[in-house]
Amino acid sequence: MLDWFLNRAESRRKASELYGAVVTFARRPVLYEAIGVADTPEGRYEMLVLHLFLVMERLRAAGEVAAQQSQSLLEAFVTDLDDNMREMGIGDLTVPKKVKKAAAAFYDRAEVYRAAMAGGDTELADLLARLIPAAAGRTLDAAALAADIRSQAVKLKAQPLDSVLAGNLPE
Repeated sequence: MLDWFLNRAESRRKASELYGAVVTFARRPVLYEAIGVADTPEGRYEMLVLHLFLVMERLRAAGEVAAQQSQSLLEAFVTDLDDNMREMGIGDLTVPKKVKKAAAAFYDRAEVYRAAMAGGDTELADLLARLIPAAAGRTLDAAALAADIRSQAVKLKAQPLDSVLAGNLPE
């Protein structure tokens, strides 16, 4: 019985570390400086969801053990959403509703991202142009963002699973 608890704690620790790597992955300066993603809570959230999707797709393709780690990664994301909303001063009574809505939005985004990734470059760029906010006074370079996302997906797929699980994500 105690082994389950210790294994669960270790899984959460690893997921938390991987989540930190995903956050860093989503905060790559090129996304905000060159491509024109808004460096706002909305822009950062959208980039986090997009990059979390890429990592979770990589894990999903690797089988059951990685799928379990993917679930723990999603739990780390939800915990982070909760923490950040509380830090932003959102009332304690509304945080659970907003977290639930944001988590549901992740699943919605994952579906449309999966479909767009299976389609052509134009389809992905069009989707990103609709979903990702541009920096003030700029136009989002959706084609460059689509190319970057496809490139990152290829890099993730080529990386050994152990390396991804250890948080060694592409730069």
